[in-house]
Amino acid sequence: MKALNRAIDRFCYKHPRFGIPNLMIYIVIGSAIVFLFSAIDTTGLVIGALQFDAAAIMSGQIWRLVTFIIVPMYTGMSQLLWLAISLYFYYFIGSSLECQWGTGKFTIYYFSGVLLSAIYGLLLWAMIGGGDQPVTINMYYVNLSMFFAFATMFPNMQLLLFFFIPIKIKWLGIINAIYFLYQIIFKIPGFYKLLPVIAILNYLIFCGGYLIDYIRPSRARTKAKTINYKRAAKKVQQQMDHQPYKHKCAVCGKTDLEYPDMEFRYCSKCEGYHCFCMEHINNHVHFDQ
Repeated sequence: MKALNRAIDRFCYKHPRFGIPNLMIYIVIGSAIVFLFSAIDTTGLVIGALQFDAAAIMSGQIWRLVTFIIVPMYTGMSQLLWLAISLYFYYFIGSSLECQWGTGKFTIYYFSGVLLSAIYGLLLWAMIGGGDQPVTINMYYVNLSMFFAFATMFPNMQLLLFFFIPIKIKWLGIINAIYFLYQIIFKIPGFYKLLPVIAILNYLIFCGGYLIDYIRPSRARTKAKTINYKRAAKKVQQQMDHQPYKHKCAVCGKTDLEYPDMEFRYCSKCEGYHCFCMEHINNHVHFDQ
């Protein structure tokens, strides 16, 4: 997974214009518009025409592969408050991840979850016999994977639960993970059990390395890395005398020669002695031990 994550980082570096800037704004606006139309439409035709329906997709209604993204989890004016809270929350965590990862990487993250969900939805339809069998999916688990990514990247950020209880985001992530497992084991039937797992597989690809580094014991390894870090520093310092620059980011390739006002830092969690710009010092996959 680390290798795939690095490949994504390299792709985004080579294609800096790739991605949809402010993607979550479009998702939020689209969901709000669909909510308003669905509130007016008492027949349910709007939601019915936009939601994911495997049988309808296989019969040619391929727009559902895209439009189900903006079908809101809440419908009806009685749920307007919950819709507003959820849309604001997902906009907040989505835009935070985009700032942390960059537009290209966040776009890949979001739509990889959408793609995995859609593929499994179609496979599930085929596994249960096809035909007119109703197989629908929504964005619940994709949004949950985005929340897990946010909790992994910003574990100590505090939120106000119910608007007045301060709680760190990592505890909300743990509570959601426990409930997620409970749903899979006890609530979701048959082949549907794999749907949430498939939907958040992108989380493991993008954040699995961060999660492992966060939860595994590291005292002895940190001590060894500190010793190797000092030894490697001397070696790299000798090599710097033969280079036109002193610092070069191991992710994006920026140097202090090209960006003299930029600060560079070295990551002690990586194997060896690797330099990163301020954009990537907290946003990179650690080099293997």
